[in-house]
Amino acid sequence: MSLQLGRWYRAGMTFFSTLFSNALTDTKRIFSWRRLRVMLMTSFILTLLFSLTWQTSHFILIGRLLLTGTVLLLTFGLFETWPRRLPRWVARWALQVAAVAFVVPFVTAFGYSITTLDLPTPWWRDPTRLEGFAVFTFLGMLLSPWMAVTALLNQIKEAAHKQALTFELERSEFERQAVNARLRLLQAQVEPHFLFNTLANVRELVVTGSPRAATVLDSLIAYLRAAVPRLNNPLATMGQELELVRAYLEVMHTRMPDRLQFTLCADEDAKQVTCPPMTLLTLVENAMRHGIDPAEDGGRIDVRVSVAGGRCVGEVIDTGLGLASGSESLGTGLANLRERLQLAFNGDATVDLTSIKPRGTVATINFPAAVTV
Repeated sequence: MSLQLGRWYRAGMTFFSTLFSNALTDTKRIFSWRRLRVMLMTSFILTLLFSLTWQTSHFILIGRLLLTGTVLLLTFGLFETWPRRLPRWVARWALQVAAVAFVVPFVTAFGYSITTLDLPTPWWRDPTRLEGFAVFTFLGMLLSPWMAVTALLNQIKEAAHKQALTFELERSEFERQAVNARLRLLQAQVEPHFLFNTLANVRELVVTGSPRAATVLDSLIAYLRAAVPRLNNPLATMGQELELVRAYLEVMHTRMPDRLQFTLCADEDAKQVTCPPMTLLTLVENAMRHGIDPAEDGGRIDVRVSVAGGRCVGEVIDTGLGLASGSESLGTGLANLRERLQLAFNGDATVDLTSIKPRGTVATINFPAAVTV
């Protein structure tokens, strides 16, 4: 009996030395507060149970339980990552559960050995201590696998939760990238639309031999020099939009000075509100193209921007031909603008057209008044 226990003792010591050397690098993971808390609570409960019949020092009882719990934590943590590769028929969780059950007799024997060094008789020859060893071993082999399984289930739950959060973050990032890509596409559709229309107007002046062609072209060049660098920006301010609108209307006024008048009016607070680029310009260009230009006597364009109740409201009022009879639908340019605003403000934006008497149209945009810092 003593020879067999000695072999167990030497095997246990060898195992412990390997265990400690491999686990030192993972101490933070192995001795996380959650695992330590479970181990300490279990040791406290077992101390209360054993103290009812315990005859020796309670410090010895607590020491043996803490030693056993610590070694079981090391064993469970060690086999989380070691060995790096396992045969296909071996599941790591099963290896962890089996390992904590296997190590119980060895750590219990080691605990009994170091706490009975001052006794004349070895503990395995003392029937009382041998019985206590058997009880400790039985309880340890009974409880430790269940505790290991519980810990593994908690780990699986946490890993699933973290994976779900990761997927959610990735999904949000992909959605954001998709929205940005859609905004870029819509913006790319707006840019050539505006440029081609403006160049067509200049071409008309050149073809007709108008002396104002050079002046209009100079104004257009000055406008493009200020406008083009902003076209690819994801956001603009209403102040910048008003500058672009003023430059555009000045170009148009140079082309048709007797047929176009305009005014721009904006609250100071409204100038800091952010919006997609060319928001106001699209409304003004639409009024110019469908209202003022076709009208024989031209007309007037008034641009107003205000902020009230946390909302930014922009209005472009023209006295041109107005909407077609019974039609209040958006054209391509305004439909494009509505989609850009919907994407930029998560659906919380509107673009509306309203007829006015005796003739003319009011184009209104309404969206949250977000301000850049």
